Amino acid sequence: MISVCRRIRRTTSLAHPARLTLIAGTAVLGAALTACSGAAASDAGSGSDDGAKSTRTPDTRITVNLRGTTAAAGKPVTVTLADGKLKTVKVTAAEGDALTGRVSGDGRTWTSDRVAAPGTEYSVEATDTGGGTDRAGFSTAAAEKVNKLTLAPGKNTTVGIAQPLSIVFDNPVKDKAAVERGLKVTTSNNTEGSWGWLQDYSGKDRIDWRPKEYWKSGTRVTLDADLNGIDSGPAGGWFVRDYATTFTIGRDQVVKVDLDRHRLALHRDGNAVMDVPMSAGTPGGDKASWRGTAVLMAKEGTINMRSETVGLGDAYDKMVDSSMRLTWSGMYAHAAPWNAAYFGVANHSSGCVGMSDANAAELYQKAQVGDPFEITGADAKGTVAEGNGYGAWNVSWSDWQAKSALGRSARPRRS
Repeated sequence: MISVCRRIRRTTSLAHPARLTLIAGTAVLGAALTACSGAAASDAGSGSDDGAKSTRTPDTRITVNLRGTTAAAGKPVTVTLADGKLKTVKVTAAEGDALTGRVSGDGRTWTSDRVAAPGTEYSVEATDTGGGTDRAGFSTAAAEKVNKLTLAPGKNTTVGIAQPLSIVFDNPVKDKAAVERGLKVTTSNNTEGSWGWLQDYSGKDRIDWRPKEYWKSGTRVTLDADLNGIDSGPAGGWFVRDYATTFTIGRDQVVKVDLDRHRLALHRDGNAVMDVPMSAGTPGGDKASWRGTAVLMAKEGTINMRSETVGLGDAYDKMVDSSMRLTWSGMYAHAAPWNAAYFGVANHSSGCVGMSDANAAELYQKAQVGDPFEITGADAKGTVAEGNGYGAWNVSWSDWQAKSALGRSARPRRS
């Protein structure tokens, strides 16, 4: 009987692991192995082993902190080895995505870099340095509420030097620090910048990433929003996927609007390539234009503009050509041939920057989404707010950094 037991112990060593059994989220390797090892130890103690010393079989069982079919999402996965040292750990979702992680200094524990996502089935496989293998599995509870987002700029676009990364969330974000930690910006030239939280003009939570200064032309920018498994808070819900966008910074262009001189100039690489007369908003009331830096949000072409949509009653209802949106509140640069008598003379519009058909068409052709419009002069009703379009450039750099939930500048990785 003793000799039989010895043969079993040798053939079921960690180099050739036995069949696995899952018990309450913990995988157990070789139940027969444990019983046989116990018999061998008893025989050795009785002196009937011809003087040979018994060697203890290492225990290759693993324990996973998450178990069952309704495990809590939003927590890192921890895999602990009963005995010995871990060599590899694979935690893979049923959809094929794997969680990366790190083994502790003593080799006994592996912890995932990211948290488990809601409504996901995971399989766990671990090997130890002796060649043993063990497996386990668990599923997380589904999310009761899901949060989504909208990214700007769009993927693989080319934009101007003032374009921020901007994320608007469908639902409120209470745990802003957790969300911000999942946002990773990579640039081709180590551009310094910071995230800042603000309220979008729509009233929704929003976070923008802007450089300390305007982007350099040619910079390549990537955002990886690793949010899957992050809980944005009771009213917001869980994120159940990751997001990403990439874009490139185009020509170095700045549009300068002088409200006092009634002129608009387009500068490219520091040189003026356009300098034309214009008429902006009538000063002294709601029709006045905004000052400060606005960013060209969209080139909308020919659109219908109606005064009631911006709180100005029935003052106008026009089809307007070469329309370039500067704010959510309705400030545009566009063609305004009906106002020609005031170009270069006086500000006499309902808030927009108007030009001749030809000049507006030329600017429309040359301008890029993301170009800054630097608006100066006394004839204004205030400064473009940070959430009214992309007004972050009107906030000092130190004040912008203070809007980060992490309390520091978010210097990006270099690609």
